[in-house]
Amino acid sequence: MNKNFHNTSIVETQNIGKDTKVWHWTHICKNAVIGNNCSIGQNVYIANNVYIGNNCKIQNNVSIFDNVKLEDNVFCGPSVVFTNVSNPRSEFIRKNEYKDTVIKEGATLGANSTIICGNTIGSYAFIGAGSTITKDVPNFALFVGSPAKQVGWYSRYGQKLPLDLFGKEHYLCKFTKDKYKLINQKLIIER
Repeated sequence: MNKNFHNTSIVETQNIGKDTKVWHWTHICKNAVIGNNCSIGQNVYIANNVYIGNNCKIQNNVSIFDNVKLEDNVFCGPSVVFTNVSNPRSEFIRKNEYKDTVIKEGATLGANSTIICGNTIGSYAFIGAGSTITKDVPNFALFVGSPAKQVGWYSRYGQKLPLDLFGKEHYLCKFTKDKYKLINQKLIIER
C-alpha cells in the first residue's frame, strides 16, 4: 500500500497524483481521477466518474458521487454532500439521468453544505456552512442559506470584500494586491 494512504482506506484507482494523502476509512472507486497534493480526509467516498484537480482539500465525511468535477484548489469542508440525480427514487434506476456538477478553481464549500446536481460553482466562490446550492454561483460570490442566496463577494485570498452586490465598484486586496472590478453583478480580477 502507498505510504500516503492509511491502511484502512480502500483505494481502487491508479489515477492519483503525487503527494496526495488518503486518510482513515475512505473509499475511492477505480475510475476516479485525483490530482497532485490533495488531502482526502477520513470517511470520504469518491465515486467512479469523479475528477478532482490538484491541491484540493476534502475534509472528513464528504461524499462525492458520479458526475462531479472539482477543479484545482477546491476546499470541501466536513460533511459536504453532492447529489447527482434531481428526483431519486429507490425503486427506479436513474443512472442515465445523472447531471454534471462543476466546482471551479479555488472555490470553498463550507461544512455541511449540500450541492444539488447540475449546478456550477464559480471560481473562488465561497459557500457558507450549512447552505444548500440550488442554482449556479458566480465567480467570487458569497452564498449562504437554504436555499442559498448571494449576500456578498469573496476575494481569491478568502476575505469578504466591501462591495455591494450591484453597481460599479473597485477594490484592491491588501494581501495579494489583486484588483477587483464589479460591473453589473459580475466581479472580475486583475493580477
